[in-house]
Amino acid sequence: LMQPRMLSGAPIQLKHKQAPRAGAVLILVYEDQDRLRFPLIQRPTYQGVHSGQMGLPGGKAEPEDHSLYATAMREAQEEIGVDPSTVEVIGSLSSFYVAASNYQVLPVLGVTDRTPQFVPDRHEVEEVVVGNLHHLMDTDYVKEKEIVAAAGFRLQSPYFELEGKTVWGATAMMLSEFSFILKEIYGHL
Repeated sequence: LMQPRMLSGAPIQLKHKQAPRAGAVLILVYEDQDRLRFPLIQRPTYQGVHSGQMGLPGGKAEPEDHSLYATAMREAQEEIGVDPSTVEVIGSLSSFYVAASNYQVLPVLGVTDRTPQFVPDRHEVEEVVVGNLHHLMDTDYVKEKEIVAAAGFRLQSPYFELEGKTVWGATAMMLSEFSFILKEIYGHL
């Protein structure tokens, strides 16, 4: 539902010579001030396809990771200081192919009964933005606009407007699936 497309309306088609690399991200849900919240990160500006974008903490699987769940936890600890011992992994969403960076990403769902004290890694994270889970399920926060992606590609894209930030692309698609599941289970929170 949140998939960007070319301005012509055609789907985006990228081809890579190598097989996708494995990665994982963490959707960490916790309660704070009587609201269910989750952290997002704003990537710094750099030479790369996800420069300056909003995302979920996560990254590439490393040989020492015994599973993609471990990858998500390690990356969340490295990027925003999440203590893995405080997180209960409850499952995952659908594995997702991110064509722009050629990754096959597993969105891992975790919960904690503590309000995390985020410590962003300044090389990988420009800002930690705390989202409100209720906003994912409210259509007032789903919008669409033209977005200029890496290398100047102009796309028409649906996005979530969360805490004044534009959350689009792979992250929006993952959060859209999460929102759909929550609505199916709980209705509106």
